[in-house]
Amino acid sequence: MPEASILVRDLSKTYDKGSVLAVDKVSFEVKPGELFGLIGADGAGKSTIFRILTTVLLADSGTAHMAGFDVVRDYRKIRNLVGYMPGKFSLYQDLTVRENLEFFATVFGTTIDANMDLIKDIYDQIKPFSGRRAGKLSGGMKQKLALCCALIHKPAVLLLDEPTTGVDVVSRKEFWEMLKKLKAQGITIIVSTPYMDEAKLCERIALIQNGRIMSVDTPVNIIKSYPGKLFAAKSNDIYKLLKDFRAHPEIESCYAFGDYIHITLKDPSSSGLEVLNRIAMENNHSNVQIKEIKPGIEDSFILLMSQQKDLVQLTTTK
Repeated sequence: MPEASILVRDLSKTYDKGSVLAVDKVSFEVKPGELFGLIGADGAGKSTIFRILTTVLLADSGTAHMAGFDVVRDYRKIRNLVGYMPGKFSLYQDLTVRENLEFFATVFGTTIDANMDLIKDIYDQIKPFSGRRAGKLSGGMKQKLALCCALIHKPAVLLLDEPTTGVDVVSRKEFWEMLKKLKAQGITIIVSTPYMDEAKLCERIALIQNGRIMSVDTPVNIIKSYPGKLFAAKSNDIYKLLKDFRAHPEIESCYAFGDYIHITLKDPSSSGLEVLNRIAMENNHSNVQIKEIKPGIEDSFILLMSQQKDLVQLTTTK
C-alpha cells in the first residue's frame, strides 16, 4: 500500500444506539500526493468520516487505513503522521499565536524552526500578530494559525474539515492557494466542504449525502456524465414559474438556482426550448427568458441526490 494514502472500505457509523445512521458503507481511496475533496451539505457525514480517519472515533464496521496503517490497530502511529484541522476553531483562545504553535510543536516532539520551511509562507502572514491571543484573531487569521498548527510536525496526510466555512471570500481564495503549494510538496490532502465551487479546485471529489457516497471522480468527469439537456429559465414571477413547471407532466426536474430556475425534461429527444416556452405561455408568464446551459457540479449533485432518493424509496417499498 502506498505510504501517504487513504483507503476506506465499507465504513459505517451510527449514533444514538444505532437509531441514527451517519455513515453508510462508505468506500473511497485518496492517492499519494492527491488533493481530494469530500463534498456535501451539513449532516452528510463528512465530519464523522474525518473523526474516524483521525482515530478519535471508532466505526461500527468497515476498515480505514491512513498512510498504510490501520486506524484502529495503529492509531498511535497515525496520530504522528496525520495533520488535522477540525471545522470548529479548536486552538487555545487564551494563548498567543506563537504560544499555540510552540505548544503543538512540543506535543509532536519538534520545534517551529525545524519545520519552518513547510509553514513559512503561511506563518509569514500571521507573524505580525504572533503576540496576539488566538481568540482575538479574525476568521482568516484563525484559519491560517490552525493550518500552521496542523502542519507543524510535517504530516504525510493532511485532513481539513470544512476549513473555509465562515471566512470571507478573499480568505477562502488565499486558503486554496496555500493548499496548492502544500500539495506541490507531496502532502496528501483531503478537504471536506459544503461549497460546490470549491469542488472544482480538487483533483478528484466524492459527493456525499445522507452518509452515502454518490459518486467519486474528477469534477470534469462528473459534469460530463450529466445525462440529457439542462435549461435555465426566469420571468417576472419566478416563483409562479417554478410552481407551473413543477406541476407539468413533461418536466422531470425543476429547482431554483440563483436568479434562474434549472429544468430538465422527461423526454430528452424533444425540443426543450419549444416545450418550455409553450408551458410558460400556457400559464400567462411575461418577460420569459429560457436558454440551454451546461450543467455544473451543483446540477450533478442535485441529480445524484434525486436518484439516491428514488433508489431508497424503491428499496423500502419492496
